[in-house]
Amino acid sequence: MNLFLASVLLARNTCPNGMRNDMKINWLRYVFSIVFLITLSACALAPAPGPEARAAADQLAADIDRKQRQHVGTANRAQPDVKLFARVFERVKAEYVRPVDEDMLIAAASHALADATPPNDLISDDWYVEQAINGMLASLDPYSTYLPRDEYEAMQDSMRGEFGGLGIQITLPDQGDGVLIIMPLAGTPAAAAGLMANDRITHVDGDSLDGYNLGQVVRRLRGPVGSRVVLTIRRGTEKIFDVEMARAVIHLDVVKWRLEGDFGYLNVAGFSEDTSDQIEEAIGKIRSHLGGRLAGLVIDLRDNPGGLLVESVAASDAFIESGDIVVTKGRHRTQRYRATGGDIVAGLPIAVLINRNSASAAEIFAAAMKDHNRALLIGTRSFGKGTVQTVMPMGRGTALKLTTAAYYSPSGKSVDGGIVPDIMVEDDRETDVDEGLQRAIAELNRLAAL
Repeated sequence: MNLFLASVLLARNTCPNGMRNDMKINWLRYVFSIVFLITLSACALAPAPGPEARAAADQLAADIDRKQRQHVGTANRAQPDVKLFARVFERVKAEYVRPVDEDMLIAAASHALADATPPNDLISDDWYVEQAINGMLASLDPYSTYLPRDEYEAMQDSMRGEFGGLGIQITLPDQGDGVLIIMPLAGTPAAAAGLMANDRITHVDGDSLDGYNLGQVVRRLRGPVGSRVVLTIRRGTEKIFDVEMARAVIHLDVVKWRLEGDFGYLNVAGFSEDTSDQIEEAIGKIRSHLGGRLAGLVIDLRDNPGGLLVESVAASDAFIESGDIVVTKGRHRTQRYRATGGDIVAGLPIAVLINRNSASAAEIFAAAMKDHNRALLIGTRSFGKGTVQTVMPMGRGTALKLTTAAYYSPSGKSVDGGIVPDIMVEDDRETDVDEGLQRAIAELNRLAAL
């Protein structure tokens, strides 16, 4: 979903400070780092675009020339970097999760370019190329996108757990009508402004978000710390209203914990670079408060939009003794990510809470825990984002985020369509009673007594 924190394969170069099995986690991250470095090398050393890509770039150049004549005349027209389009076209053709129809890709790019209206005569040289690329990628799926320099840097910042923005998790709903707010983060400008889960953002600074992909929305919402932005909000059946706020540095402490009697409660808001370490550290703090009285855990993944595959696997591996955690299947290979042994809570009962906004890496964790009978899943069916995106640098600080694989649970089931919980408990946002948590505590008490 991410979704604003979309699931991408990125390496982490820092060593974990978790209290358990450091060698095990280091080994896992080393393997993932090698996988990612191979991806980077493949992109950096990729051969020159083939004849189909060059022909597509030539056609694009002609289309752009006609478009430029319409809007800026014949004088002072820049030469766009159609080679960038050729490189992206080549990567899509070679690496997308399933074979693509090249004619359909070119047609999608041409249509997007024809429909695009330059905002002014001072657009960058490559604005037309980016419109064509975005149109081509939009024809594939909602998650494949081109990342210009600032957007690529923003994505990297969010994966590191700190960036400048408003503090909201968002997604693009299937039925359109604005951008859906999954939740505002506590202590952020969005929370202070009173934004709520299920609000919809329809405009940013007066500009409609119709036709924007998720990456473009994130680009509009982020900006320099202290800069101001006006969001137009639709809330349920109430009338539309504007909210103005200043952007701030957003720190993502994605794991929060507290005690629920003799049980520990972990709220995991996303899977960024050190989520698995934060989970281990939180469990260590819970143990220090409860000592030998720790009777089990609640792991709350509701409204968790996902994040890094490596962190989801590492977090799952902390509780699962053996076997597959997730299997990814792409055009060229199948990759199995397996548990390496050990359980940091030594078999204590675990309940995992999910809802319709639990997606991507959160679903990997939930499915693995369910299939290994390591946790009881409680809540509602999850979002159902069953694909993996790989980030491929395209030069000049830009990147292509491309769907390169589908992932499957240990039992071999696709996550498309969502993970079905063991116990259905509907979210009731109209009251202050957390029925899902109450049911989780009741089930843990029952399991602890067995």
